[in-house]
Amino acid sequence: MENRYKKTVLSNGLRILTVPMKNTQTVTVVVMVSVGSRYESEKEAGLSHFIEHMFFKGTQKRPTFLDISSTLDSIGGEFNAFTGKEITGYYVKVDYKHAELALDVVSDIFLDSKIDAAEIEKEKGTIIQEINMYEDSPMNNIGNIFERLLYQGSSLGRDTIGNKKTVNAFKRRDFIRYMNKSYIASDSVVCVAGNFDEKKLYPKIEKYFFMMKKGKKPRLDKIREKQVKPQIKIHFKKTDQTHLVIGNRAYHQNHKDRFALGLLSVILGGSMSSRLFSEVREKRGLAYYVRTETEAHKDCGYIATQAGVEHKNLENTIDVILAECKKISKQKVSFQELKKAKDYIKGKSVMNFESSDEVAMFHINQEVHKRKIMTLPEIFKKIDKVTEADVLKVAKDIFTNSKLDLAVIGPHKDEKKLQKLLTLS
Repeated sequence: MENRYKKTVLSNGLRILTVPMKNTQTVTVVVMVSVGSRYESEKEAGLSHFIEHMFFKGTQKRPTFLDISSTLDSIGGEFNAFTGKEITGYYVKVDYKHAELALDVVSDIFLDSKIDAAEIEKEKGTIIQEINMYEDSPMNNIGNIFERLLYQGSSLGRDTIGNKKTVNAFKRRDFIRYMNKSYIASDSVVCVAGNFDEKKLYPKIEKYFFMMKKGKKPRLDKIREKQVKPQIKIHFKKTDQTHLVIGNRAYHQNHKDRFALGLLSVILGGSMSSRLFSEVREKRGLAYYVRTETEAHKDCGYIATQAGVEHKNLENTIDVILAECKKISKQKVSFQELKKAKDYIKGKSVMNFESSDEVAMFHINQEVHKRKIMTLPEIFKKIDKVTEADVLKVAKDIFTNSKLDLAVIGPHKDEKKLQKLLTLS
């Protein structure tokens, strides 16, 4: 279950994590830079995500997208990238026999992409269609609407993908300028996890990344949460189903109560035997899907429940969700219910640790986001220490009117009517 990792830091500040795994036939190579859409100016909105696209469009060594994709397709490799509010990452997962090739490709796209001007113009059309896709999918877009409500007026409240105006305006010089200030060694991490020869592979990592330039990380504008009463945002859209996210401001990613919050989330709506799944779906048939999740950033976070319902059932669903939030903030969860939530998290974690990509992400995410990397046994100890009283304390702290927010997508206009439902007192 526990994989011993090794961390080294190059003279330029780049951090390297190696996590050998004996019982797997795969290797995953991940490179992550801790800069995402939060670090963009208003004119740069969507640039982090656009750069992610461009890194697969060709390098000096592999001039076209096909040169990159066919190299990995020919060995059955998996490859992709992702952009968040505070990170951007690139990864390749392969048969362990091709570990060196995976490292070569990831380092090539990360360090030597051409960012061709003609390819930028072509890719604008692809990203505009991606924006359209999200706008046409309320289930996927409702989370964006909710975060716009929470963090309105800040870069954290903007969609990671940007908007059509900014995307269409980007020029090659914008990419180069942004990468020069953001893609720096001291703010980047390379992680290799799986079945590989560390003595053979590590020198190659060092060779590829040693020349990555130093720099100073861009400044981050911190969120100042000044909410004093429930907030609501309705995105009017003629849909077949109403989608909602209702949640409360919570804790940043290194908060001392984050483990209690995680357990609270599982008990409330994190599994198919959770309170909300039972009350909203099984007992009342109000929704096909209902789930509670937490999101944590460097300086803020939230817990939220999302569901898709018939238009006529929106108010009833809000009432049921809020009733469960009130209940869990006034009465301790049972010992058995808490134990089940702990075992659920442990079981999911252990199963994930059988996969080299999950192990790589587990380590690199902690290195980027947390103050230190904790092993699974260390995390499990923290979880085991959480008591019923701890969960109640967190619930009382979070589930208050001054932290309550609701976002809705559907054919609704009566904001005042919904506003009256928003009470946890």
